[in-house]
Amino acid sequence: MTRGYSLEQDLRLLINNPKYSDIEILCEDEKKLHGCRAILAARSEVFDRLLYNGTKENYDNKISFPKINSAGMEIILEYTYTGSVKEDSLTKDNTIEAFYAADYFQLSGLKDFIIKTLKNSNLVKNYSPELLSKISEKYLTEDNILLNLLVEAVAIMPLNNIEFGRLSITGLKYLLSITHEKEKPFATSEYEVFRYSTILAANQVSNDARNTLIELLPTLEQLDNSVRVRNKFITDNQKIVKELKPLIEFIDFRRIKSQIIIDIIEPLEIVPTETILNVYRYIASLNNSNLSNTRGISINESNYVLDKSACGSNLIIEDDGKVVHAPHGCGFQNVRAKITLEDKGIFEWDVIIEKYCSWSWVGICAPENLDYNNFAGYQSTGWVLGSNGECYNSSKAIKYCPPFGEGATITVHLDMNKKTCAFTVNGTKYREVSEWNDLPSKLYPVVSLRHPGRFRIRPHQKN
Repeated sequence: MTRGYSLEQDLRLLINNPKYSDIEILCEDEKKLHGCRAILAARSEVFDRLLYNGTKENYDNKISFPKINSAGMEIILEYTYTGSVKEDSLTKDNTIEAFYAADYFQLSGLKDFIIKTLKNSNLVKNYSPELLSKISEKYLTEDNILLNLLVEAVAIMPLNNIEFGRLSITGLKYLLSITHEKEKPFATSEYEVFRYSTILAANQVSNDARNTLIELLPTLEQLDNSVRVRNKFITDNQKIVKELKPLIEFIDFRRIKSQIIIDIIEPLEIVPTETILNVYRYIASLNNSNLSNTRGISINESNYVLDKSACGSNLIIEDDGKVVHAPHGCGFQNVRAKITLEDKGIFEWDVIIEKYCSWSWVGICAPENLDYNNFAGYQSTGWVLGSNGECYNSSKAIKYCPPFGEGATITVHLDMNKKTCAFTVNGTKYREVSEWNDLPSKLYPVVSLRHPGRFRIRPHQKN
């Protein structure tokens, strides 16, 4: 391209070009880059202080950054010279370095660009364990947006699906520490957390140690199928204990069934005795009834969002699936949530009537044969409570509770063990709807509304 037509294109000719540079930049990996001190200083106050404050760098033609490697510095140069970065310039190999360098040089615009690119690309989806490992070993601060983004991405991945070598001990430690006793979505049961942590620790010691632990620690699925492994000697036991030590304090053994601790974990002799005794004390206190086997919020709970693919044709889904509203002219239509309610367990969620319509309906539906463009309560596959205080299914009305209106919070309590449903309205819980005595084994949350209705769905917020 002929010079003079594009400022950005012309400035790209200067990037790492010795001909137009007056300073050498020495990086952590000993690679040498070239820069123009005037451009760097104009674009970054950090560069300005380093290059024009009368110190040694002011007179030398070299400046050294022993904690920034060349991959990150190349992104810095691209951004400082042109004001932008090509999206394909960011890869799994340089993104963490670029973010670290952008923070060091106080380039908030570049940090925002990196976060936006990660969210809109497949980098987080495909490489979050590797990226978390890199950033946790280099760059730990409580308000690190990128770090927290990667923790959230890895937390909703079952650890057993992450191949060994993708997530480091340091990365796993940070994942467990930031989710320990926190209400964050998490996909892995605590026993599987222990299993993955132990095998990962053994993997740092030797292949034999790793293979032995894989044999001695069955998956939960194997345990459910009554798979038991014979006793086997663990080589390098104390080395495994040493590697596992940083992770132990962030594993909540109270969430693991006592029989698994007795039969599987304790005989390994790799968990401190005091930790095991504390679990037994907790069990003896009879306070373990409130703990589930998975920390934080079950990953299913984070799926209480509305599904655009299972929605009335005129309804509008907003706020990342948390809100639905019916525009002018929209008659009664339905939308279901993405979460599948099946197997055993108790499921609870809230629906808030942000904008009332007459009438407003909240409940459950089966996956088959629901017409989303017609009121759910008239259909055999819809079971809903209306703001008039009546429950409807197959056009049959049941008087259930007092009417409710705008601002109301309705909690749905679905017990899939007993196949029953009950509702709480504005803090008052009402009876099970015994008339709904034959609920199917697979259901979804559903709402039915018309103009000007606006509803919000969320996991149940317990006081």
